[in-house]
Amino acid sequence: MITLALSKGRIFEETAPLLARAGIVASEDPETSRKLIIGTSRPDLRIVIVRAADVPTYVQYGAADLGVAGRDVLLEHRAQWGEAGLAQPLDLGIARCRLCVAVPEGFDYASAVRRGARLRVATKYVASAREFFAEKGVHVDLIKLYGSMELAPLAGLADAIVDLVSTGGTLRANRLVEVETIAHISARLIANAAALKTKRTALMPLIDALAAAAEATT
Repeated sequence: MITLALSKGRIFEETAPLLARAGIVASEDPETSRKLIIGTSRPDLRIVIVRAADVPTYVQYGAADLGVAGRDVLLEHRAQWGEAGLAQPLDLGIARCRLCVAVPEGFDYASAVRRGARLRVATKYVASAREFFAEKGVHVDLIKLYGSMELAPLAGLADAIVDLVSTGGTLRANRLVEVETIAHISARLIANAAALKTKRTALMPLIDALAAAAEATT
């Protein structure tokens, strides 16, 4: 049995068409089903539904053979747990966005950074933000939040935010502007390194089929 870890929302929505092109269709919609383990049109493959941040953990420790996770999640996971036992065989090229620094309109970010001012930065991507600002030699106080990141500067909680940006519409609506890009993000197919060896005959055709499906969409 092959186990594939996926999260609800955008990742599942954009992965499902690729799976379909590879001949795999979930037996139930995870958005409406209460089941956490869902069968597929392939009797040898099942999907486990987990939180996005937990996908790398399930794969790294062998509870799932494969998973789909955004690069943002993988960067945070690497900083906390390392990459031992975790492989990234494929960039699926879906769920594209960027991890950015944004500040309120009128805030002189360049001068603040140049002066060596200590910035208050709100983000849920604490590890990525810490590494980025450390490389720039900028002192920051990191404030971990889990949602509505744009509110932090408006409420005076932070000088800047680090968050995912797609179109930038939410930033503009809240009078925030992007000032730096930390990383370009897309969803990756990840694999348990041991499973790639012990289940290679079963996994590689699936990985190759997903690679072909991803290439056909670009």
